[in-house]
Amino acid sequence: MSRRLSILASVILLLFVVVAAQSANLQFFRAKALDASPLNPRISEASSNAPRGKVFAADGTVLAASVPTGQGGNVYRRVYPLGSLTSSLVGFTSPFYGNWYLEAEYNTYLSSHAQPPQSLAQVLSPTSAADNVTLTLQPALQRVAQRALAGRDGAAVVLDPKNGNILAMYSNPTYNPVPLTSPIDAVAKVAWTKDNTKDAEGFPPLGLVATEQTFPPGSTFKVITTSAVIVSKPQLLTKVYRSAVTISLPNSNKTLSNYAFGKCGGTIAEMLPPSCDTGFALVGLDVGGTDLSLAADSFGYDEIPPIDLPGAVASNFPPASFFTSNLPGVAYSAIGQQDVRTSALQNALVAGAVGNLGVMMTPHLLNYVTGPDGTIIKRYKPTVWKTPLTPAQSSQIIPLMVNVALFGTAAGYFPAADNVAAKTGTAQVGNSAKNTDDWMIAFAPASDPTIAVAVVLPFQATSKTGALVAGPVMTCLVEGALAIQAGQKFTMTGSTCPS
Repeated sequence: MSRRLSILASVILLLFVVVAAQSANLQFFRAKALDASPLNPRISEASSNAPRGKVFAADGTVLAASVPTGQGGNVYRRVYPLGSLTSSLVGFTSPFYGNWYLEAEYNTYLSSHAQPPQSLAQVLSPTSAADNVTLTLQPALQRVAQRALAGRDGAAVVLDPKNGNILAMYSNPTYNPVPLTSPIDAVAKVAWTKDNTKDAEGFPPLGLVATEQTFPPGSTFKVITTSAVIVSKPQLLTKVYRSAVTISLPNSNKTLSNYAFGKCGGTIAEMLPPSCDTGFALVGLDVGGTDLSLAADSFGYDEIPPIDLPGAVASNFPPASFFTSNLPGVAYSAIGQQDVRTSALQNALVAGAVGNLGVMMTPHLLNYVTGPDGTIIKRYKPTVWKTPLTPAQSSQIIPLMVNVALFGTAAGYFPAADNVAAKTGTAQVGNSAKNTDDWMIAFAPASDPTIAVAVVLPFQATSKTGALVAGPVMTCLVEGALAIQAGQKFTMTGSTCPS
């Protein structure tokens, strides 16, 4: 009998330990995550029973606000005046699916919470209200990106390389946030299912192509290959690489050919403007997999960019060990193929770092937070994320990218007065009729850039190139951004952009 009681006591004690451990786990280790979870019913209830703070764009445009439903009592519903133009960034607040994207990221400010007391009366009876959030986003530039992409799947990112401000970030597919905010379960559920269903290219509308999808960067990666030369083997800058249409890759029966079987060669300065694949493959073999991997990582590859948006993913460049017995992989990786993949955000950061004399700033959407009385209670302070190059090293790459825009693969897309530095990319990704991911990255003015831009349109026809597909979009964004920064009204009609 005593033995049974002893076993029973041990079991009870064990169960008590399990309950205590789970309680500690929930209260101390998972409390913050559970509190912020979109599935937490307390969040959605608080959002409907008290008005959330407003979200503003940089120009003061309201991007999100709470309005009374008129159903009696204090019941509110979230509205998004710009709809799908900014929904992939701002997100939504749903009574069934919680808070998403920036609505979730800054929920602590946007939800009603106790305010600092301003008087003795408020000390004795604390007041609650929500703060307002102002972003760095420029709606006019967001519209340029939307119109230039013209419904095609892809993404465009425009940022200020000096401080990391995201000026525009638009992706297709996108979604209408209105039905997701519906208080009617059936309405919200239909929208939720639809917006989580992947389109023909494999992208769900309820996602952000610019930060959550990666693609082979193609020849835009040659900027990083060039930086690897400058940092680790600068003697290769003057080496003349043989002119070729096709080269054989070492330790294999594989070959690598130029686009349209063109013939090219020369020094790095001569090969970057025409984007010579055979030449840069040989450059990669001379640099080696270890230094290429170090260069990619110095620009932020293999790390999640620290942007204030949930769901961002890391770009990928293989580790040095991948190339130990894989020299063809070195050649392919040097031109942005093989297993190299990057997001539009990451490629914009690469362009920005080169233009900003080797300093890559942390990307962000937050500008400042104001309290209910309009007082600024938090202002974003720019921080450095990476420093892949010194000013002297980046200054060797900038003129090469300027030449890409002047007489290379991006020639004819930019007015000379814009002083653009650019690089195109066309990555082969399959054997079907749509097997290229088309890119362009750029910064301007090249002498002192205020914008860095990346454009990607995946799954394009085999006959297309980065210049042909991404070039017109890039032109619109560069012209639009520079005009807006100069205080001018920019319209695509009458410009070199497609209207």
